[in-house]
Amino acid sequence: MQDLKKIGKTVAEMRRLKGLSQEDLAGLAEMDRSFLSEIENGHKNFSIQVLFRLAEALGVPPEKIISGRK
Repeated sequence: MQDLKKIGKTVAEMRRLKGLSQEDLAGLAEMDRSFLSEIENGHKNFSIQVLFRLAEALGVPPEKIISGRK
C-alpha cells in the first residue's frame, strides 16, 4: 500500500508541474477523474496499461512514475 501512495503522490506532483488539472490528465489518459483522484491518493490499485497511459499523458517514461523521480 505504501508503494501505491508513493506512486500516487508522484503522479499528482508531475501533473501539477505540467500545469494540468485532474480533469485534464484524466482526459489525456482516457480515464474518469474520480479514478485518477483515487490513484493520486493511493487508494486504488491499477493495471500496467493505466500506468503506461498516465506516463504517455504526462510525457514521461513509466519508470519515472514508479521510481518517483521528477
